[in-house]
Amino acid sequence: MDLGIAGKTALVCGASKGLGYGCAEALVREGVNVVIVARGAEALDAAAKKLTEAAGPSGPFVKPVAADITTEAGRAAVFALGHDFDIVVTNAGGPPPGDFRNWDREAWIKAVDANMLTPIELIKATVDGMAQRGFGRIVNITSSSVKSPIDILGLSNGARSGLTGFVAGVARTSVAAQGVTINNLLPGSFETDRLKGTMAGAAQKSGQDFDTVWEARKKNIPAKRFGNPAEFGAICAFLCSMQAGYMTGQNVLADGGAYPGTY
Repeated sequence: MDLGIAGKTALVCGASKGLGYGCAEALVREGVNVVIVARGAEALDAAAKKLTEAAGPSGPFVKPVAADITTEAGRAAVFALGHDFDIVVTNAGGPPPGDFRNWDREAWIKAVDANMLTPIELIKATVDGMAQRGFGRIVNITSSSVKSPIDILGLSNGARSGLTGFVAGVARTSVAAQGVTINNLLPGSFETDRLKGTMAGAAQKSGQDFDTVWEARKKNIPAKRFGNPAEFGAICAFLCSMQAGYMTGQNVLADGGAYPGTY
C-alpha cells in the first residue's frame, strides 16, 4: 500500500533506538524526510547512519539532533531547523518503576514534564502550521498502561493519562476539519530497553530471577511473544498515512491481545 506521504517531513522523538527508531525507520521507507531526536549523540548518529543507508542515495533526508526534547533548550534546538513538520511523533522515556510511597513532588513533576507537557508543547508548536497547510499527523507514543494500569508504573500511569485526556479534546477542535489528526499509539510489551528495565524491577519486587519473570510475562500475552519495534513502526506509519485521515482522537493499542477488555 502506498501511504501517500512520500516527500513529507517528520519529527520523530526518542528515535535512536526502540520504538522511536522503529517509527523513523518505517517513515523513511515510505519516503518521508525525518528529523530524529534523542539525548545520546553516539546512539543517535548510529541510528541516523542506518536510516540514511536504508533511504538510499536518492531517498529522503535524515537529520539527527542530539538534544533532550523534554527541555526548552532541546525543543529550541529542534525548531531551529524549522516548524513546518507534516508529521510529529512524540516519544520520551518513561518514568522509573517503583512504589508510589517513595515518590516525592520532584519525581511527579519530572514525569509530567516528560510524558505530558513535552508532547503538548510539541503539538502547540506545530499543529497550527499543519492546519494552515491542510495536512498534519501527530502520533503520541504513550503506553498500554493508559488502558490497563501497571502498579509499579504509577508515574507513567498518571502522566500519560493526563496527556490522553488533553488529546481527546484538542483532536476534536477545528484542526480536525483542516486535515490534521492527533492519535495516541499505546505499546504493550515490546522488546526494548524499557521493557527490560520494567521486568528487572518486577523481578526485584517479587524476589524471582529475571528470566523467570521475562518468560512468565510472555506466557500471559495471547500472542505468546513480545512485539518488535519494526511492527510498531508500521502501525505508526499507517496512522501518519493519507488513508488514516478519518481517524483522530483515538487510542490505538498494540499489545498482542493482552488487554482483556471488550472496548
